[in-house]
Amino acid sequence: MDQHRAPLYDALAAHARRNVHAFHVPGHKQRAFTNEENVQAQFECILPIDLTELADTDDLHHPEGPIIEAQQLAAQCYGVEETSFLVGGSTVGNLAMILGTCESGDLLIVQRNVHKSIIHGLMLAGVQAVMLQPYIDPYSGLATVPSVNAIAEAIKHFPNAKGIVLSTPNYYGMSSNLNAIVVLAHAHQIAVLVDEAHGPHFGFHPALPHSAIQAGADVVVHSTHKMLSAMTMGAMLHMQGELVDKSSIKQALRMVQSSSPSFPIMASIDLARRQLQVEGTQALSNALEAVQMAVQALEKTSFGAVGYGVNQDRSIQYDPLKLCLYDRSAKLSGAALRDELERRGCIAEMADDRYVVMAFGIGSTMEDGRVLYGALLDIAKHLGEANDSKAHMPSIIDSIATPTPIQFSRKITKHVELPLELTVGNTSAEWVIPYPPGIPVLYPGELISADTIVELQRWRGSRVQIQGVADRTLQTIKVQQSKD
Repeated sequence: MDQHRAPLYDALAAHARRNVHAFHVPGHKQRAFTNEENVQAQFECILPIDLTELADTDDLHHPEGPIIEAQQLAAQCYGVEETSFLVGGSTVGNLAMILGTCESGDLLIVQRNVHKSIIHGLMLAGVQAVMLQPYIDPYSGLATVPSVNAIAEAIKHFPNAKGIVLSTPNYYGMSSNLNAIVVLAHAHQIAVLVDEAHGPHFGFHPALPHSAIQAGADVVVHSTHKMLSAMTMGAMLHMQGELVDKSSIKQALRMVQSSSPSFPIMASIDLARRQLQVEGTQALSNALEAVQMAVQALEKTSFGAVGYGVNQDRSIQYDPLKLCLYDRSAKLSGAALRDELERRGCIAEMADDRYVVMAFGIGSTMEDGRVLYGALLDIAKHLGEANDSKAHMPSIIDSIATPTPIQFSRKITKHVELPLELTVGNTSAEWVIPYPPGIPVLYPGELISADTIVELQRWRGSRVQIQGVADRTLQTIKVQQSKD
């Protein structure tokens, strides 16, 4: 197949050139819908290809023409058997890979700190899940995926698990090589399902980490819009191997995706694939050079970056396009550093109490690197000398012990609110998520043990935010009300 082609975009552009009259949706009829000149100028280029399912544009849910050709080109680009385009972001891909793999009552082994869309998939599917504690990087305090030993222990207890669900890389650009996990899972005929939303560029440049696809994962979901050049919500779902029912997953996609998918978004996925395949190495090299420009500021200031310097875990892979900054002098929190950067024209991806993440991408330029470099130097002028003290990071209990499965459900259960110390033996009716690090201590439907109480008391005494609970002081917890 010719990777220089973009068949879906070409089909839409050809239709726009036909100069026909539209007696079909959408209502704007491929022309400006307002007399406001500034609005017209912003929309007039995209509206001609904002089309619907026509004879020459194809149908995402039953593709036979340019859409299926575009998906086949994407599959070839990534080296998988099948690829489906997603117009609802990685969220719909995560929902579909769970709904298409499991039936109600099945059991999955799941990384505890997954994206909320995976939890929603577990709830919609009505499955049980064994939630495994992720490995914690001792230098940054950030969580990656569960260790191979933890997964092996879970498989030992639950050999009939339908799949292992992982979310990697994390928001901070940290990932682990999944080869050993995939080999272990496949030896037990267990599928590996990976939310690799932040890693659609992995494996396409020697300086980048290997991808979950290269590790042999059975289903991988990518947010093409996050680090590549697709429009927001443009994503892909990739499938390979015989351990998953591809037809069932595609049927699930038809249920969770819009019946009126955005053709501009799909065309942008097609074009992003072409750019990645044809000129991706050079474009990514340019972005990496921009990062290195900004990194030079670290040598002249009190700022550090996760994955740079001697304090790094060699078992962890770092995405160099995610520059995860922090103040080594501990004078600025991550949120404060974000605000200072924003005042100087640098808008961050995210920030927490300690870190601020600057996400470079395939569209980043050397000018971006220079601006960030200058901003960091300017901020440093107001901080004084670094003392290289380490900011307080909440300690996290690391364990390979396999927890009790949680039954996930869409049903809203009746609940009562009890003092924390009186909840042992009850089932939680709410989430408890200390942030950072963002790893849930409790899920709705999870049994509260004495160890859980000790863990929650420890977090109650810290200064971190507690998300997901009605009482954020953790004096009380909502528990499911007994049926009798």
